[in-house]
Amino acid sequence: MRKNDVAGPVPVPRRTVARRVLLGAALGLGPLSWGPAGRAAAAGARRPEIFGCEEWGARPPAGPVTVLEAPPKGIVVHHTATPNRDDFSPEHAFALARAVQAQHMDVRGWIDTGQHFTVSRGGHTTEGRHRSLAELAGGRRQVRSSHCVGQNDVAIGIEVEGTYTRADPPAGQYEALVALCAHISDQYGLAPYEIHGHRDFNGTACPGDRLYALLPTLRDDVTARCRRLW
Repeated sequence: MRKNDVAGPVPVPRRTVARRVLLGAALGLGPLSWGPAGRAAAAGARRPEIFGCEEWGARPPAGPVTVLEAPPKGIVVHHTATPNRDDFSPEHAFALARAVQAQHMDVRGWIDTGQHFTVSRGGHTTEGRHRSLAELAGGRRQVRSSHCVGQNDVAIGIEVEGTYTRADPPAGQYEALVALCAHISDQYGLAPYEIHGHRDFNGTACPGDRLYALLPTLRDDVTARCRRLW
């Protein structure tokens, strides 16, 4: 059943509302951003803009990109552990994508960018590993990745630009992350409770204490944004 088939609004638990009020204050958002109007706007949102590899100037992969004949079972959120820059332009997002790809290929020896998608601090989303965007559009298969040991064949990896051990992500970046996760959930039929942090699977501080603490709220906001009910 799709959200538009429901006769009335979906009730939001009090603790969820409280978390959203606190998060809204931390991110500088007004109360309507987390209220019924914000939920209604989110529910009607279109597919988020995602810049493909050709648009940001990616290098060709160093080897064949493997497409797996199965959809992902979850989403893993990371942070890049790079400086929290104030350049929110798309040009910076593209430069970041190129820098990440170079580091992953030239230093780590991977065939391409490790993750499937990256969300810049300015809220611009770029494709990571080649063919990730095309397979997301198809909604049936995923690209083998290199973002999380044990999850590279079963989960979509998202890098969130910045270091979130003591700072929260900017409001625009968080909103872009919600939109991306909701779109992935809709395309692949993933329940939002399958959104995890890197540290859930590997011995790492990623995605940082503050971003990791936001994951329950992220799951709630993705649920509100999805076309289907969970």
